Amino acid sequence: MNEWKIDKTLSFYEKKIILFPGRLTSWKGHEMFIESLNIFKQKNPEKLFLAIILGSDQGRKIYKKKIQRLIEQYRLIQDVVFIDSFKNMPLAYKISDIVTSCSIEPESFGRVAIEAQAMKKIIVASDIGGSKETVINNKTGFLFKAGDIIALSDKLTHIFELDETTLKSMGNEGRKNVINKFNVDKMCFSTYSEYKKLIS
Repeated sequence: MNEWKIDKTLSFYEKKIILFPGRLTSWKGHEMFIESLNIFKQKNPEKLFLAIILGSDQGRKIYKKKIQRLIEQYRLIQDVVFIDSFKNMPLAYKISDIVTSCSIEPESFGRVAIEAQAMKKIIVASDIGGSKETVINNKTGFLFKAGDIIALSDKLTHIFELDETTLKSMGNEGRKNVINKFNVDKMCFSTYSEYKKLIS
C-alpha cells in the first residue's frame, strides 16, 4: 500500500481517506471533484484528508494532465494521489473512510455506490442515474446535486463532523440495503417478473 502514500503515523480521525474509483473520463466528474476538494480545504484547513483517484486513464493522457494541472493550481499535490490500477478492490474500500461517485451524466446502475455500501462505507454520490435508486439519502449515504461543487464540498464537511457511532450505523444500514435489494434470489425473481409482464 506504499503507493497510496498513507501516513501510518496519523490516526483514523486525523486523516480520512477519500476514495474516487472509476476510469478517468470527463463525465465521471473528476474536475468538479478536485474543485470541491479545493473549496473543502479552504473552509476546513484543520481537516486532513488524502484523496485517492483510482482508475486508468485508458489512453486519455490529455484529460489526466488536465486534472493534474488543476491539482497543482489548487496546491493539492500532497492531498491527491493517482493509482492507475489496484486489483484488490475490497481492500481499497476497506482502508477508505469515504467513497465518492461524482458523475455529471447519469449512469444506468452505478456499481461504486453498491460496492461502497456492501463494504459498510459512506458513499457520496450524484443524485442522477442509478445512485438515486441504490443510495438511501441520509441513511446509507449522501446524494448531492450533480455537478454542484459547493454541494459536494458541504457533504464532505458534514461527513467529517459525524461521530463514530453515526458513521458505523450508516455503514451497517448500507450493508443491509445492498443485501435486501441485490441478493441473487430477489434479482432473479424481479427479472422473471418483468419478463412475465412483457409476454402477458
